[in-house]
Amino acid sequence: MAVKTQASLLLQKQLRDLMKNPVDGFSAGLVKDDNIFEWSVTIIGPPDTLYDGGYFNAIMTFPANYPNSPPTVKFTSEMWHPNVYPDGRVCISILHAPGDDPNGYELASERWMPVHTVESIVLSIISMLSSPNDESPANVEAAKEWRDKRDDFRKKVSRIVRRSQEDF
Repeated sequence: MAVKTQASLLLQKQLRDLMKNPVDGFSAGLVKDDNIFEWSVTIIGPPDTLYDGGYFNAIMTFPANYPNSPPTVKFTSEMWHPNVYPDGRVCISILHAPGDDPNGYELASERWMPVHTVESIVLSIISMLSSPNDESPANVEAAKEWRDKRDDFRKKVSRIVRRSQEDF
């Protein structure tokens, strides 16, 4: 039998809490029942945003030393956003390793802290969809388009939203 680590016990508790009290805007569960460290998340595009009505799937992968280190989150659905790398990885402050930012962009208080939960992470991603940060983009092309060619950006996102609805 596998040893129950602090990380796996905490993740099991968070999963139970989300099953008991679902949160508007997303659903989450395990990719495979025997791996508590890999979650499947579906985010519903937030109302009154360009992503409104879309269904975006992502994989959240937790490290063995969670909650001391943050998980990684990667969209498996197509995504066009300044804060999402072209390969789907989400780039937001709370998913960055704890402590001071070696590049000096973020305060330690904005970065990962062990108090974050699956819920607070996904709510931060939903917030990111609502208001992109184009100051330090993960996807430079998307950030340029967001800044300089908003109509093109809008069209691309609305195509992605339509596709996500067809795939859902």
